[in-house]
Amino acid sequence: MNDAGLAAVRFLADHERSLWIGALLLYGVGDTITTFWGLSTSGVAEAGPIAGPLIESYGRESLLGIKVVVFGLFYAVWSRLRTAGRVAVPLALAVVGGFVTVWNVVVILSAS
Repeated sequence: MNDAGLAAVRFLADHERSLWIGALLLYGVGDTITTFWGLSTSGVAEAGPIAGPLIESYGRESLLGIKVVVFGLFYAVWSRLRTAGRVAVPLALAVVGGFVTVWNVVVILSAS
């Protein structure tokens, strides 16, 4: 990895707590709220290959269980890694959370 890449990893590692907060807010809260909003909108359904069937079978509250499992698994992986690169774990959740939250809003507004 070049010097710029190492500097970026160090910067992110120094802000790891903020990344976990971002992951919680974007993936945990943002995606959940926009998914619930979408499920209450006519013409919108959950498209996730795991969440979709679970929500169909057990109701939208099953999404909360999925979130707990995902966060638990990501935290378990993060806690076992001992390199600065472990910052990729909360970063991935935050980035995915941001993307799916925005995507959900776009889908909802398109269906309205």
